[in-house]
Amino acid sequence: MTKGSRKQGRKIGGMGRRTAAWLAWSVLAVCVVLIALALVLDFMTEELPLELGGLRFDPGFAVLTGLLSLAYPAVGALIASRLPTNPIGWIFCGLGLIYVMQRFAIAYADHALLETLALPWGEFAAWFSTWIRFASPTLAVFLMLLFPGGRLPSRRWRIAVWLTALGAAMTALGVAFMPGILLIHRYVDNPFDIVGVIYGRLTTYHFFGVSRLLGMTLLSTSLLAALYSAILRLRHARGNDRQQFKWFLFAAVPLSFVGSLGMLDGIVAYFTTDVMLQPVDMLYSRGLLVPVVYVQVLALLLVPVCTYIAILRYNLYDIEVVINRTLVYGALTACIVGIYVFAVVALGALFQARGNLAVSLLATGLVAVLFQPLRGRLQRGVNRLM
Repeated sequence: MTKGSRKQGRKIGGMGRRTAAWLAWSVLAVCVVLIALALVLDFMTEELPLELGGLRFDPGFAVLTGLLSLAYPAVGALIASRLPTNPIGWIFCGLGLIYVMQRFAIAYADHALLETLALPWGEFAAWFSTWIRFASPTLAVFLMLLFPGGRLPSRRWRIAVWLTALGAAMTALGVAFMPGILLIHRYVDNPFDIVGVIYGRLTTYHFFGVSRLLGMTLLSTSLLAALYSAILRLRHARGNDRQQFKWFLFAAVPLSFVGSLGMLDGIVAYFTTDVMLQPVDMLYSRGLLVPVVYVQVLALLLVPVCTYIAILRYNLYDIEVVINRTLVYGALTACIVGIYVFAVVALGALFQARGNLAVSLLATGLVAVLFQPLRGRLQRGVNRLM
């Protein structure tokens, strides 16, 4: 696996490493900006009751979602910048970007519709956040099928890929145009609902209801099938390959089952709403919604963490140099910013000259003097750690 990954890294197709690295790290930067804006908007918006989506304003939940928003694109950037032709890195980047886009859309919609009514496109943001989330389980299935070399276990697994894409498309179609309230923003009616009759018999309500019900069923089945494929490969793997799969499955197994539980709850809710006309929400009615959502977020966090451990410990993708430099210069940047701020505050208090140009120059000089010794110490510490 490692030899193949190295060979793949040397054979770069239409995208060069510099372009791929710039694009991957740009995705991470966009995620940082969007999640920061989302947290600010959450803070500026009055808390909602749980039945209207108030869980996202909980401080602990905000911290977890913030970590989740950055973990996926960070791991993706590390992989994609080293191996542009391997889809694993881009899948991680895509998962992070989709999740952050949804979080920002939710925060913007709540603020625009509840606080600052002059902001435009609030209903559009609410509508967008409702259906874009179904791209995440699609990429999760692709991740389990393609990990770690970027290829399917065999040609027959192409059926799972097509069924996953079909399920995601059907679910998004049904959710996006179904008449009624939006699932995430339960105080907003769907601004793009389609009401009518198809061929004089089938109403759009039934058509979109069947579409999202079948789509969720396909997605849930594909998720479990992808997990099964990873378990099969673990049974046949040996040496470091086996250890890599163990780390990956340590996160993939709980994620698959918790994700399937969430989808099963959605399937039951859609079926009872569209067919029986008596909505049943298994998790909310039994008070399980909050703990299940927290478990889902923690399970999602395990995936990039365990993948990172597999990369670092078993030299997966041969990117230990990239990780080394990232740790060194990330820590160096944090230390420099901290030293500069501390120096400005301390010197300003000492000379009672806050905001003075001389204080800024002295702080800059102190940072310049400490830069090289600090870099050397951090480099030695990271080398020992790795």
